[in-house]
Amino acid sequence: MNDSKLECIKLLLLDVDGVLTSGQIIYSGKNIETKMFNVRDGLGIRLLQTAGIKVGIVTGRTSAALLNRCNDLGITMIYDGIKSKGEILDSILSATHLQTQDVAFVGDDLPDLSLMKRVGVSIAVGDAHEAVKKNADIITHRNGGEGAVREVCEMILDAKNMLKKIIETCL
Repeated sequence: MNDSKLECIKLLLLDVDGVLTSGQIIYSGKNIETKMFNVRDGLGIRLLQTAGIKVGIVTGRTSAALLNRCNDLGITMIYDGIKSKGEILDSILSATHLQTQDVAFVGDDLPDLSLMKRVGVSIAVGDAHEAVKKNADIITHRNGGEGAVREVCEMILDAKNMLKKIIETCL
């Protein structure tokens, strides 16, 4: 895939379990769900937001841990409890006034395929299901929960010729 498709991205949508996390879910004795998020992914999301690129969540599950993480990162576009992810895209496009080619989605498993087929750039994490990888425009080197989202954020920023400037401001 060429960088021109990534250069057009104005919205990055993310699955959660298996993308922002490794896919493991921990329940405490009091049935409290715990998730582990990668801090580098968080910085990547913040860099995209600073560059004016929106970030949203589309996930089949609902959890307080996710809502806390989104609050921490300033992500307000949260579509959780979504059973048919592909069907939500029309609502997202209407709410954001964007076109399909303006949207990228990162997924890892079979429920993500319906949305991957509809966006401008579909991305699979490195340890995604084989069917997801076969339907992806891009496959990350990193696995879900291990910096794959950061890798995607930097790809988008690089395609927009913004990454080098961001790195230089950190020196």
